[in-house]
Amino acid sequence: MRNITCTKATLLLWFSFARLAFASLLSNENYNHDFHITWSPNNVNTSTDGRSTSLKLDQQSGSAFGSNEMFLFGEIDMQIKLVPDYSAGTVLAFYLSSDDPNRDEIDFEFLGNVTGQPYILQTNVYTNGSGNREERINLWFDPTKEFHTYTILWNVYQIVFMVDWVPVRVYRNHVDKGVAFPIRQPMSLKVSLWNGGDWATRGGLDKVDFSKGPFIATFGEYKIDACVWKGNPRYCRLGSNSYWWNRPRFNTLNWAQRRLFKWARKYHMVYDYCQDYERFQGRVPKECSLPKY
Repeated sequence: MRNITCTKATLLLWFSFARLAFASLLSNENYNHDFHITWSPNNVNTSTDGRSTSLKLDQQSGSAFGSNEMFLFGEIDMQIKLVPDYSAGTVLAFYLSSDDPNRDEIDFEFLGNVTGQPYILQTNVYTNGSGNREERINLWFDPTKEFHTYTILWNVYQIVFMVDWVPVRVYRNHVDKGVAFPIRQPMSLKVSLWNGGDWATRGGLDKVDFSKGPFIATFGEYKIDACVWKGNPRYCRLGSNSYWWNRPRFNTLNWAQRRLFKWARKYHMVYDYCQDYERFQGRVPKECSLPKY
């Protein structure tokens, strides 16, 4: 019995060490522990238990918070309740970003609206400092009435943007075909609320009206299941099956996800950079002609 107990204890110790070595984070869902305020502390209001927080935009300032850790691949889910009523000109950004000048970035941007108009979700992907990959959809629900879950799945095969588990965008890894993909730079999670009145709503025609403010977005439960960057890419990269998100079953959308993806794009997409031939003078980026899954 003593030998069995020792063996079990040794295995548990080894398993704990292996998890530490691979530096995977299953967050404790506490904003006070996992994040820090990066802009305007007076406009960030976190609950005492750390289970929820909010950002405010007023005439003096916007606000922002960011994760304490940096990540290289994983999945992040966050429940968000967007700015209600008149929100024209406001931008709520929920995104992953590296800190280098030639940054990689994976963006959710929620573009405020005039009361009664649909909220627009803009997504974008930056690689080596280059973006210009915007897509926009109209959300098919009122995102200000209750919390909805917004997800970024980022692995060695693809980036998937999801809204309540509906895939609304896929950006595949086509590095072998000469298309850049964010695969080397660790990124932190950042959230900000700011004045984008010069472009966000109807190309800047509808500005922020501070007489209708302050503008507040609220954040509820979240989950960070990702490889924490510790300076050695071999723990996170190269398709390691030590992490569930890099296993072969996550290298593309499954059949049910593909149906939802096609539905979202057919009925709710309002802009796709791959269809903007005028912008690119007839030469759209190479990934536009390659498979999404």
